[in-house]
This record gives sequence, structure tokens and C-alpha cells, in this order.
Amino acid sequence: MSSGITMASISSYAILGCGSVGYAVAEDLVGEGKDVFIVDRDEGRVDSLRDQDLNAQAADIREGEVVDAIAERDVVLVLSSDIEANRAAVANVREEGGDQFVVARASDPVSADDLRDVGADVVINPSEVIANAALRALETGELEYKADQLAEVIDGTSSKFAILTHDNPGPDTIASAVALRAICRNRDIETDIVYNGEIGHQEDRAFVNLLGIDLLARSDVDLEEYDTIALVDHAKAAESPVDRPVDVVIDHYEPEVEYDATFVDVRPNVASTSTIVTKYVQELDLSLAEDVATALLYGIRAETLDFKRDTRPADLTAAAYLYPFADHDTLEQVESPSMSPETLDVLAEAIGNRDVRGSHLISNAGFVRDRNALARAAQHLLNLEGITTTAVFAISENTIHLAARSKDIRLNIRRVLEDAFGENGEAVGHSTDASIDIPLGIFTGIETSEKNRDTLLSLTEEAVRRRLFTEMGVESNGNGD
Repeated sequence: MSSGITMASISSYAILGCGSVGYAVAEDLVGEGKDVFIVDRDEGRVDSLRDQDLNAQAADIREGEVVDAIAERDVVLVLSSDIEANRAAVANVREEGGDQFVVARASDPVSADDLRDVGADVVINPSEVIANAALRALETGELEYKADQLAEVIDGTSSKFAILTHDNPGPDTIASAVALRAICRNRDIETDIVYNGEIGHQEDRAFVNLLGIDLLARSDVDLEEYDTIALVDHAKAAESPVDRPVDVVIDHYEPEVEYDATFVDVRPNVASTSTIVTKYVQELDLSLAEDVATALLYGIRAETLDFKRDTRPADLTAAAYLYPFADHDTLEQVESPSMSPETLDVLAEAIGNRDVRGSHLISNAGFVRDRNALARAAQHLLNLEGITTTAVFAISENTIHLAARSKDIRLNIRRVLEDAFGENGEAVGHSTDASIDIPLGIFTGIETSEKNRDTLLSLTEEAVRRRLFTEMGVESNGNGD
């Protein structure tokens, strides 16, 4: 079997079986000036091909003599609609020691496997090719329609356009909002990004600061001043974040709330909302500013854990499009922010209090002001040798905050948190990283006060560890590592 063949090294082709598929291929190759020899058992068809000045011969492609006729050809394309004849032709070429590059036509996955087994280098299924082409055309048409629909909603804004992120927004939400705002501003529509909660993770704060992203706190705006409201990456909200109609919904998860919006684009077949908005930037032929491209690329990378989580082809093509426009020095600074003193303290506390069972590690980090330090501690502890799953918890006021990470493909860490504490809090995140807030008093039945916090921590610590280890499928030994 030949190897390392390139189009530049190919000088001649043989086509065995010249029905509609074979003829279309022959026509293209001849149009490119290629030397093509055709074999088909239908003498009338062969005569017709010769009338078109094509080099054709009448023969049954299953016969061994055909192998001798095509021995000097570099590439053999076996394209008959008779799949058994194709199998025989491929087998004959290989049995005679032919080292040509062989492309064969199949009709289904089973015949494709048979053709590979007898020596075909490449197998094609015309119906599959047609289906894929139809899907690509449908996707292109749908994107064009959606982009026009979104543009109509934006252009119909008479005053101001508000883009609402989900509470405590992360990179994917912020990046999507930044890009949607760029689309709006390109159409001369005044637009604000509005968020609720806080931007807690150090990477996220670095992301916003380094790119100079302007965000408005929900408490500082009156949404009645905005003519159009868009929800971006908001699907996991248990209820509508506004008490007025929503005009635009864009997300990569199915919303838990049913919105009667003018424009809705929900695509569970992509891993990030940034991917969806990137497609609109492309379709609307927007001149892509460096900060917008950088934000979108970071949004995709953060949501897919650098393409290691739930990544789809659309996410990769969107990232490839954005890559040349992005500021990679800024991305490096965003992804490697300095560690705050409190994060160092939390990490030190978590290391000292770690409880390891098999490859699972759970730790209590005491009391915290910055709950987001727990996520960084959980991620750092995941780098310890032999550890595949970590969970770090701590107390802040009346709440237990818990962050977990896992690289064990058999374990869905968000489901672990839901099963352990879902009746008392809502787990958020993914199968590999998740967090949950739990009311502190549920483990003790007593109110939290400054005086009894240490007592509460002691009472709750073992209960939290025991529940987590149980849901992870191991029993807690109650001892540190």
C-alpha cells in the first residue's frame, strides 16, 4: 500500500466504474489537466465517454485483467455503484501487489469496513457526503437568517440597549457581552453591559482590568431607561432576572426559564456562548477590534478548559478565526495573575487540613473573606501527585462555600455536589469544576454568631467531609494525609 502520497506527485488516475459519481470526478480531474483512464463494463457508456475525448475502456472491474490495465496509474478510484464489484476490484489490486493509492466507494458503514479490510486507503460514502454538505449549507443559511434577525432587533432599538450577564459573571459571559456590544455599537446603538453580584476570581478581574472592559453594576442602573434587553449566557438562572419582557436570549445551554423573546439563539451543540457570538461577528462582517477578539478567544478557552472540556468543532473553528486578531501577551497576563495574600493563606490552610482517601482530597480552609480563593486552592491541590478530585470548603458569615475540581472522567463533580447538598443549595459549574453555597445552620440547628463560629465549624466539618466522600464513592477515614 502506498504512503506519503501528495497531489504534487500524482501524474495519472484510473477510475473504475463511471456512473454519475465517477463521471463527475473524471470531469473535474480532466478539467485540471490530469491524465485519467476510465474502466466501465457498460459499452454504450464507454462509447459516449470516448465521444467526449475521454480515455475509456469497456471491462468488468471485477476481472483480474483490469489490474494489468491500470498498473501504471498512481491513484485508483473505485467508484461503481455495485459495492460488491468495488470490493472485488480493490482486492484484486492488492492481491496483485499493486501499491497505488486506492479510493473506494461504499454504501454504508459495513461496506466501508469491508473495503478497508481488503486494502482501500480511503473510503467514501456518497450519501454521507451529500448529507454533510446539506447540513453545512443548512447551518450557513440558518446563521445568515439568525444574523439578519439579530440585526433587526438591534436596529429597532429606539433608545438604549442593555446586555445582562448572569450573576457573578465569568469569562464566557463577559466576552459574549463585549462582542454583542461591539455589534450594537457598529450599528450606532448605545449599549451597556450590566451585571449583578461580583467579579470574584482573580483571573476574571485581571481579564476585565487588562482589557479595559466597562461594566455597570445592576444596582447603579435603571433598566426602565433601556429600550431593549438582552440576556447573554443566562440559561442556568432559576427565574427571570428582570420583571419586564426580554428581547434577546443567546446561550449555549437550554434556559430553565421560558422567555418570550423576539430573538432567541440557543445552541447546546457548542461549548461556549462566545462561539455563538463569534459566528455573528463573522456573518455581519464586523471589523474585529483586538480587545473584542482577545475577549472572545479567552471566553472560549476558559469555558472549554483550553479545549479539554466538551469542545465541539464550531468552538475550534471560532477560536482559529479569532487567534490572529487577539493580543496574546494580554492573554498570558490574564491566565497567570498574581496570587493574592488571602489566596495564599487559603491554600496553606487547605494543604494543612487535607484529608485524602485514595485519589480524592477534601480540605477545610477555615474562614474566608474571598470565597473565590477556594476555587484556586482546589485547582492547585489537583496538581498533587495521585490526586484526581479535590474539594475545598470554608465559612463566610452564615454560609459554607465549597469549590471542587476533578480530572477523573468517571466522576461528575457537579452531580456529586448536587447529590450531597442539593436539597440545601444549588450546585453550579460543570462535570470537572463546580461550586455550591450551603447555609451553615443546617448541620447544627443553631444560629451563627461571632462567638460560636469555631464551634459551628467543628460541628460541620466532619459532616461535610463524610457526605462528600460518600458521594465520591469512598468512605472517610477522618484522618489527615
